[in-house]
Amino acid sequence: MTHRPRSEAELRAHIARVAMDGDIAARRDGFARLAGPQPVGEPLELGGVPCRAIGTGPDLLWLHGGGYVFGSAQTHLMLAAALAKTGLRVILPDYRLAPEHPWPAMLEDALAVLGALGPVCVGGDSAGGHLALALARRQPCLGLALISPNTDRTGRCTTRQRGSDAMNDDATDAWLGRIALPGLPPDDPDVSPLGSDLSGLPPLHLELAGAEILLDDGLLLARAAALQGVDVSLHVTPGLFHLFPLWPDAVAQGAAALGRIAAFARAASERNVGSAGTRSPLPG
Repeated sequence: MTHRPRSEAELRAHIARVAMDGDIAARRDGFARLAGPQPVGEPLELGGVPCRAIGTGPDLLWLHGGGYVFGSAQTHLMLAAALAKTGLRVILPDYRLAPEHPWPAMLEDALAVLGALGPVCVGGDSAGGHLALALARRQPCLGLALISPNTDRTGRCTTRQRGSDAMNDDATDAWLGRIALPGLPPDDPDVSPLGSDLSGLPPLHLELAGAEILLDDGLLLARAAALQGVDVSLHVTPGLFHLFPLWPDAVAQGAAALGRIAAFARAASERNVGSAGTRSPLPG
């Protein structure tokens, strides 16, 4: 597709047409075609990690999704641009990907970028949400904004077997997990952060889709974090699929979700002016 979808119906047809099979290179190309044409961001390097940035204002460190195997800063610049136009500088690291660089390579890159920035608001979608959780358990950040994070591989999430998600299925998700997190047991906190100590997390905002297989991953995370004293806000958009905010120009609900995230990030930055970095990081 040489243009971006202009409606939810066009987007659903586009998703159905794009092949996401074959070898790793073919799947990466498929994900890039799925994401579609993107704006141009500013290239920069932080902590030795190549990044792209867009916008001006308080920093929001955004960790892209793609199962730690697909995706890049470039595939998420439309999402970043929608966030940036509200008065944020959105920074997207091109962290290393599996299978060439399995876990914890991507965590090491995220830690390096956050170390170069200092405490900022951190966000991420899907695997990027999983990575943002791992990052926030180790280093102080001002807030945590997650879109459909992957939080549990122990079987506690009851929505993974659904067939209603246009963008994701349990078999593919499990395959990506085996590639990206090899040799780690399902109950390892870095595999399933739902079971980890969440009590030191900063304020947390979650955006979930009502028809996605990872719905329960997010709902159970909200419950667990709230029970451990974390300030949690949650919004579920009914009827939509995994990662729908990647297309805010086609789906009004995606633009609305990013608007809520942007408001959360700006408020977190304003609230912590002069007081950032005072919390102790959680153990790894």
